Amino acid sequence: MKKMTRKATRLCLAVALALTAVACSDGGGLDVVGRTSVTALETILKIIPDKVRADELNAGWSLSAPDDSVRFIWSEDYSRSPLHDVMLEFDAQPFLDAGLDPGKLPDNYAFYEGGPMGGMGSKMLMVGTKLGDDRLTYSGGSTALAAYEQIVSKYREAVNYHSSLDHYGVKLGDGNLFEWAKDVKTNGYDQSVQDKDIVFVLNPEPLTAAGLDPDKVAGWAYAQVPIETNGKTEQVWKLLKPFDLQ
Repeated sequence: MKKMTRKATRLCLAVALALTAVACSDGGGLDVVGRTSVTALETILKIIPDKVRADELNAGWSLSAPDDSVRFIWSEDYSRSPLHDVMLEFDAQPFLDAGLDPGKLPDNYAFYEGGPMGGMGSKMLMVGTKLGDDRLTYSGGSTALAAYEQIVSKYREAVNYHSSLDHYGVKLGDGNLFEWAKDVKTNGYDQSVQDKDIVFVLNPEPLTAAGLDPDKVAGWAYAQVPIETNGKTEQVWKLLKPFDLQ
């Protein structure tokens, strides 16, 4: 009986070690997503360096679309972010023309005139979320990529991998996203509107509740996107501003 007990003990220990190894492998897999999202974003930043700028107003960096109609902004110091830590800023006029009443938008939206993307009189919308209140520090100074690495390091849950499209992304709260291709060389094989090198993504629900007709927003596509939820894929309506960079 004692021999059997020792054998059983050794077996249980072996199983426990095996399970621990699997758990570590799974955790490492998640870290791989974070690390490779940095590499993929670095490629995007190098393709369009003229669209990457420091943003003093939002204490961070911005990546503008090729047509300058929308930009993704991410903070380099969450203790200094005046509104959000990650956000989209975009031209409001196509949304106003499609029936939007800015006064009916929820608190995660801001509506204002002027800004880096437009002169006085231009109307802008911003949507995003706070990640935290951390005072971020850098060795060798802040860069656009280093500021993104802080998101991966401190708020990994905000980094998304969209397996259906092979895209990485940053969750901006309430179903809004900024996504970029894992590999621009192989991206876009199916030519779908959402399968581009970079995609600015808006949740249409709060906008339609504020009077927007999503089918009438000039320059934005209203389309269904495959989303993975609890291991299942479902089609969800989004407003998309996609761009190929090459």
